[in-house]
Amino acid sequence: MADSWIDRFINGQGWLDAFGEVIQKIVGAAYGALGAPGRFLKDVAHGTKVLGHPLHPALTDVPLGAWTVAVAADLLHYAVPSLPTAVGDVALGFGLVGALGSAITGYTDHHETDGHERRVATLHGLLMTLVVLLMLISLGLRWKGGGDVHGVAVGLAAAGLLIGLLGAYLGGHLTFALGTMVNRNAFAQGPEDYVEVAAAAEVSEGALKLVEAGPMPVLLTRVSGKLYAIPNTCSHAGGPLYEGSLDGDVVTCPWHGSRFCVRDGRVRGGPATFPLPTLSVRERDGKVEVKLAQPLH
Repeated sequence: MADSWIDRFINGQGWLDAFGEVIQKIVGAAYGALGAPGRFLKDVAHGTKVLGHPLHPALTDVPLGAWTVAVAADLLHYAVPSLPTAVGDVALGFGLVGALGSAITGYTDHHETDGHERRVATLHGLLMTLVVLLMLISLGLRWKGGGDVHGVAVGLAAAGLLIGLLGAYLGGHLTFALGTMVNRNAFAQGPEDYVEVAAAAEVSEGALKLVEAGPMPVLLTRVSGKLYAIPNTCSHAGGPLYEGSLDGDVVTCPWHGSRFCVRDGRVRGGPATFPLPTLSVRERDGKVEVKLAQPLH
């Protein structure tokens, strides 16, 4: 864990743990109540389905960009009165629409965090929720309050934007300092030529066996008599897949429930969004050998 000033500050905020647990229970209950459609929608919100890439970061630029335009237009109106106040109003509204998708995907990703990572994610989420409330109030004043309260509405939007930038900093900290939703196999190294990793007799049907293929930890299993090998590291948060469970040709990570096909490493269920590197496996003279199907770098 990084030891920056923000980490030290957040570690001292024990109340974030209680808030984080409540948020996770609400999010889990909301998706769980929908059954199978809920699991699909949760995968969409993570980015597992449709996009194949974390969705939340792609959506956050929409509200922040629109709100920046809104505040800039609001302030320019005082210098250039011919600039209609409607420019800022419309941009503020667009930002709120974008914030809805950003909030849903953000709190969905929050559901799969714990420890210090969850505390940072909770503070990030609470700050951005506060921003949405400030922007909603600002928009309401613009629509109902008229010109008499326009200055107050502009002030609320400006304050919201500043808080939003702080929240965005925490979002970046989650990704770049703590590795949230980062592909844990991005820098993996593995053998480009076959290397022996186990005796064939050691890998029984349906078993999950951990072996080492050079610098890469590898999961071996046998499905319908055929051997398969995938990297042992879950791409979502680095969970050890060999400690998970196998159902048919799909292994489930023991940490957050991401599911991968052992035949090709493809993601079958979130929160993981990135597939695993593909491995070739063969049996020769009672030995199991594996190598990367293609170079990683």
